[in-house]
Amino acid sequence: MPFENLTVDSSARPARLQFAPGFNAATAFVDRHLGEGRGAKVAIRTTGGAEVTYAQLAEQVNRAGNALAGLGVKRGDRLLMMVKDCPEFFYLFWGAIKAGIVPVPLNTLLRAADYQYMIEDSQCTAVAWSPEFAGEVKPALAALRRPPPVLLPVQGEGQTVQAVLAAASPQLRAVPAGATSTCFWLYSSGSTGRPKGAVHRHRDMVATSQLYGSDVLGVKESDVCFSAAKLFFAYGLGNGMTFPLWAGATAVLLDARPAPPNTFETIEKLRPTLYFGVPTLYAAQLQALESARPDLSSVRLCVSAGEALPADIFRRWKERTGLTILDGIGSTEALHIFISNRDGDVRPGTSGKVVPGYEARVVLEGGAPAPAGEAGRLHVKGPSTAAFYWNNPEKTAATMLGDDWLDTGDTYVCDAEGYYRYEGRSDDMLKVGGIWCSPIEIEARLVAHPKVLEVAVIGAPDAAGLVKPEAYVVLREGVPASHALADELMLHCKSHLAPYKFPRQIHFVPELPKTATGKIQRFRLRQLAEAQKA
Repeated sequence: MPFENLTVDSSARPARLQFAPGFNAATAFVDRHLGEGRGAKVAIRTTGGAEVTYAQLAEQVNRAGNALAGLGVKRGDRLLMMVKDCPEFFYLFWGAIKAGIVPVPLNTLLRAADYQYMIEDSQCTAVAWSPEFAGEVKPALAALRRPPPVLLPVQGEGQTVQAVLAAASPQLRAVPAGATSTCFWLYSSGSTGRPKGAVHRHRDMVATSQLYGSDVLGVKESDVCFSAAKLFFAYGLGNGMTFPLWAGATAVLLDARPAPPNTFETIEKLRPTLYFGVPTLYAAQLQALESARPDLSSVRLCVSAGEALPADIFRRWKERTGLTILDGIGSTEALHIFISNRDGDVRPGTSGKVVPGYEARVVLEGGAPAPAGEAGRLHVKGPSTAAFYWNNPEKTAATMLGDDWLDTGDTYVCDAEGYYRYEGRSDDMLKVGGIWCSPIEIEARLVAHPKVLEVAVIGAPDAAGLVKPEAYVVLREGVPASHALADELMLHCKSHLAPYKFPRQIHFVPELPKTATGKIQRFRLRQLAEAQKA
C-alpha cells in the first residue's frame, strides 16, 4: 500500500512500514483520502448532528495550518490545545502537523495551576481552547508573566479558531519532516505530580494505527469508531481519530463528559461498530443496564484500556450485552496499546498477549528476566515509543532505556502461555478512570485544609474492583472526626482538583505508618485497606 513517502506491507505480520525521507504524518492520515476517492465520504460525525467529509477535513486542515503560520506560529513551535472532542480538534491537530508546528493536546479536566505550569514548561507560542474550559484557561493565562503571543478560543468574538480558519487559504503543501522527526507531544503525569511532555515522532501514529488498529482490531473503511475516552490522551487519540483516519473509516465524537445515558444514546443514534471505553465507565454502564435496554446491535467489538479491566466486569458485560471487551495496556509514552486480548483469544483478568510489532519483558530488580509466573517490572519496545521527555533529562534517562525500550513503571506477571497480568504500579502513582494522578497532589490539597495535620493517599479497589483514591487523614489536635468533616474534605478537594482526583473515602487515623527517617509507608496503608475490605 503506497502513500506519499511511506510504504505499508500489510500482508506481513507484523506489517512492514517503510518511511522515505520527508514523510509528514498529515499526508497519510488526511491528504491521501482525496487521491483514493474518499473525498465525499463522512470522516467525522458529532452527537450534535454535524458531519465532515474527508474533502472538507482536508480543506479545513489546510486552512488551520495556514492560519497558524499567518499568526506567526513557526515550524517547531508548540500549540497547546485545551479543545473538546469536536471537528476543530482535528483541524488544529493535523493543520499544525502539516505546517511543521507541534500540537500538544492537554487534559481538559485540569485546573488553572496545571495549565499555567504546562504553558510555561512547553514554552509554547500558541494556546487554543474550547469556551467550556475558559474558566480554568483564562486564569492560567492571566497568571503568566509572559503569555504566549497567539491566543485562540475556538469560537466567540474577535480572533477565534473559527474566524481565522474562515479567512485562511484552503491550499497547503505539507512541510517535509521525517519518520523520526518531532510530530506532537502528550503530557503524562509523573510521580511528583509534575506533568512530563512525551515527545512523539511522525512514525508513531502510523505504527499504532496499523499494528494495533488494523492488525489486531481489524479496523476497516466500513467501520464507525466511537471512543468515550477523550482525544486529549493517548488512548482516545488513537480510538477516536488516528484509527478511523488510517482506515478511511468514520469517527463519532461526543463533546460532553461520557456517562451511561449519553454513551448509550450515541451508540443508538450514530450506530458505531467499534466502542472504546474504560473500566470505570463499563462498570457504570453495567449498573445502568439494570434498568435501561439500549440498542447496542451495531457494535461488533468493545475495547478497554487505561486501567486493568476486572474479570467480573468482563463477564457481566458479556452476559448482559453479548459483546466481548478486549482489554489491553498502553501508555502515553508508547502512544497506544502494546499488549492486548484479541477477538477469539481473550483471557479475562489479563491484559492479553504482546501486539505483533512490539516486544515486552518482565524484569526483576537488578534487570534479570523474571521467570514465567513471577512478578517484575514491565518493559516494552516498539516503533511508537516517545523519543524523550521535554526538558526532563533525568526522567528521560530513567524511562527511555535506549533502542526504543521503555520502563513502564508497572508490575506485571507473564505466564508460560504469554498472557500478561497486571499487578499494580511500581511506584505510588494512581490510575483513576484511565488517567494517571499523583497521590502527592491530592495530599497537598488535603493538607491545605486548616483541620488537617497529615495525610497519605493510596489507590484502593472499590466494589467493582476499580482503583479509586482513598485518604488516610491525621487531624489537628482537638479536631473531632465526623462524617460531616469527611464530606467537607471531599468538597475541599473537588473544588480545586480535577474531578477524578478527589478521594472516594476518607479514613481518620491517629497516626500514619512511617520509616525511621520519617517517610510514609503507603504499602502498609494498602495492606490495611485490603484487610478492611476482605
